[in-house]
Amino acid sequence: MQRISASFLPPIALDADSAVPMHRQLSDWFRREIVDGQLRPGQRVPSSRSLASELKISRIPVLGAYEQLYAEGYLETFIGAGTCVARSIPEEALQSAHPKSRHAPLQVPGDRAARRISRRSLLLREPAQSWLDSQGAFRIGLPALEHFPTATWSKLVNRHARKPSVDMMVYGDPMGHMPLREAIAEYLSTVRAVRCDASQILMTTGSQQGLQICAHVLLNPGERVWVEEPGYPGARQALMSVGARIIPVPVDQEGLDVAEGIRRGRSARAVYVTPSHQFPLGTAMSAARRMQLLNWAMRSGAWIIEDDYDSEFRFGGRPIASLQGLDADDRVIYVGTFSKVVFPALRLGYVVVPKDLVPAFFDARNAVDTFSSTLYQAVMTDFIREGHFARHIRRMRMLYLERRSALLEAIHEYMADKLEVVGAEAGMQLAALLPPDMDDVAVSRKAAHHGVSARPLSLCYANPPGRSGLLLGYSGASVREIREGIGKLRMCF
Repeated sequence: MQRISASFLPPIALDADSAVPMHRQLSDWFRREIVDGQLRPGQRVPSSRSLASELKISRIPVLGAYEQLYAEGYLETFIGAGTCVARSIPEEALQSAHPKSRHAPLQVPGDRAARRISRRSLLLREPAQSWLDSQGAFRIGLPALEHFPTATWSKLVNRHARKPSVDMMVYGDPMGHMPLREAIAEYLSTVRAVRCDASQILMTTGSQQGLQICAHVLLNPGERVWVEEPGYPGARQALMSVGARIIPVPVDQEGLDVAEGIRRGRSARAVYVTPSHQFPLGTAMSAARRMQLLNWAMRSGAWIIEDDYDSEFRFGGRPIASLQGLDADDRVIYVGTFSKVVFPALRLGYVVVPKDLVPAFFDARNAVDTFSSTLYQAVMTDFIREGHFARHIRRMRMLYLERRSALLEAIHEYMADKLEVVGAEAGMQLAALLPPDMDDVAVSRKAAHHGVSARPLSLCYANPPGRSGLLLGYSGASVREIREGIGKLRMCF
């Protein structure tokens, strides 16, 4: 049986002025902790000499307490382990213990008092999502982890972890590790046409935290925000967490319908968009809509939160330039993440902040959790600087193209009469519309029982959709798993 170190005892409180002898106080304390489960069977307890020294008392009462506990069967000695809590407590010993645990709930007369929580927390509650229990075919947002260069990554981790510098071990800058911020600024300006320097880069634990920080800095409770309809549910949660009023704005083949957004909420304080690869329908915002959105934001003094979550993976040509690069009035806050291109557990993302907002974002980041892990920021810096990041993206772009093609072929072959594909030109997943009046949540739950993770499209809508569908991720599944997954999915119909 695995034993727990004796150094993790709950605090012992003794009263030197009590009429109860010291050895009796000690034995009563150990008995309560054992009965309450705070000291577990097989757990080692300190030697009498160590405990007496720690409590600053004579060793004699400790020896007396231990002898009493031995006699009652609460303690025993194991060879090579010293004094431990008995692995089985005699029933008569339990019956003689204190009749009520100190952890037992208090009895409140009459009805139990309401345990109040905020209304806002109720708005953030989500239904059970069984399709997230599987890591199998079609899990969205999951990269091809089996093709990640783990050997290279491990070498870089060892380089920094073997002899960490003092700077890496102390509290870091809330804005992030400066060498990484410099590398990200160079990457974004080259690949995404983002206009920024390292001083504007704020490191986060992912895009979700970036969205939450944006919401806290930019919005007051009750202020209105446009969101895409359908759109990313996590963005709605982040915005609602600060009490913002959500205004769903429809998306068509050109992206967010700016004219409709103005009609529904001309005086909105901000807008959340995914212009390069709309989530979940996959469309790219047209140049005309981009200029229309920027002009509205400039005239109304509104903020644009641009979520560029997987724009590296575009199959019909070079990635589309960012909306932020077109912004002449510093109205766009650009949010990105490494979760999709490296691996989700890395928990590193970034926000490109207009220069005049940097102090406010600094304070908000500092209030959330101070800073991200400096070790992994340093590793990510080397991963980018030494060319591994660019090579990995190129390899993944070709691999995802192959897997996307396999998914489209399998749908065409087995489910052309059931699924209508939309948004397959980029990214790591596609949307597939179901036949009219079919419940996508029910289909998703059936698929989960077969080990298939197909996310319901209806959950991306704030209002009931006119037609339901499924989100099918292809980046994290092999060609064989994709074909088998479509076969399993067909059974769910």
